[in-house]
Amino acid sequence: MSTVAAPNKTLVKDIKRWSAELGFTRLGIARIDLEQDESHFRDWLEQGFDGEMDYMRRHGLKRSRPPDLVPGTVSCISVRMDYWPGQAADAGAVLADRNLGYVSRYALGRDYHKVVRRRLKRLSERIAATVGPFGHRVFTDSAPVLEKALARNAGLGWIGKHTNLIDKDSGSYFFLGEIYVDLDLPADAVSSAHCGTCSACIPACPTGAIVEPFRLDARRCISYLTIELKGSIPEEFRAAIGNRIYGCDDCQLACPWNKFARPTPEPDFAPRHGLDRTGLTDLFAWSEQEFLAKTEGSSIRRIGYERWSRNLAVGLGNAATSADVVSALKSRESDESELVREHVRWALRRHGAI
Repeated sequence: MSTVAAPNKTLVKDIKRWSAELGFTRLGIARIDLEQDESHFRDWLEQGFDGEMDYMRRHGLKRSRPPDLVPGTVSCISVRMDYWPGQAADAGAVLADRNLGYVSRYALGRDYHKVVRRRLKRLSERIAATVGPFGHRVFTDSAPVLEKALARNAGLGWIGKHTNLIDKDSGSYFFLGEIYVDLDLPADAVSSAHCGTCSACIPACPTGAIVEPFRLDARRCISYLTIELKGSIPEEFRAAIGNRIYGCDDCQLACPWNKFARPTPEPDFAPRHGLDRTGLTDLFAWSEQEFLAKTEGSSIRRIGYERWSRNLAVGLGNAATSADVVSALKSRESDESELVREHVRWALRRHGAI
């Protein structure tokens, strides 16, 4: 990366203004010293809490050492973009209806990777138009980056006991993005923590994945089980998953700070294809072609049709017993995927249909 003379605070003010114009909720400048976070991350890996997420180990310590990942990095520009879809069906009501499929609210609309990355690139272009060519790299959950720690350092919120970032003015329903830069930008004040004695998120987790404050065992987390895990979902967790077919929001739904969450004005994050409250049997009836068509541009597509079907079979196993539910499951008893067949058999046993 090139070396650029240290910009002044006026440039940072301009960068924050440009970010707001691009639709980001907030922007902060982070220092890149992550020594304490590195120690926490290494301990987390040693406990095996990453499960099958091999990419967590793949890059060594580059995740916690920005200059090792992008040589020349001096500062990190961290951004936040709210995603809570105000027009979506009530999350609690959908979770309470065992015949509906619950999709994590962040995944109801357009894939955030595409939305955030595109705008970060535009922000980088605005900066370059002012300071000239500069070394930088854009990230949106797309490389080994400790994004929550950097966002905390940038003053965008604190890391809560559920390990998500929280802002006292708007809760935790937002995406993060970063630009590593070789510009020596003045850093914002690090966010202070405001969880206090509250631990509402811990008992709210259906599978007990928050094993202690600030410590998440991903192997028990429903988001991991329904998205990251490629194989069979352990039977001990299937009943607790309920009707959650893609991700989970329970720890955030329980967080008192989310009473301040505001609906996003971003149309890209509005629900598509009725996924905010569609029946499990209707979703299970999708062909692979329908799945691909209706998840085009969505983060849901990344798990593929097989895992989508696996998750739905678990949801149907937890649904209220009915002729429609049993018929839907029996229609795929001979599915070409052994993974799907195994979960279908489990679900049918739950309904006494085997």
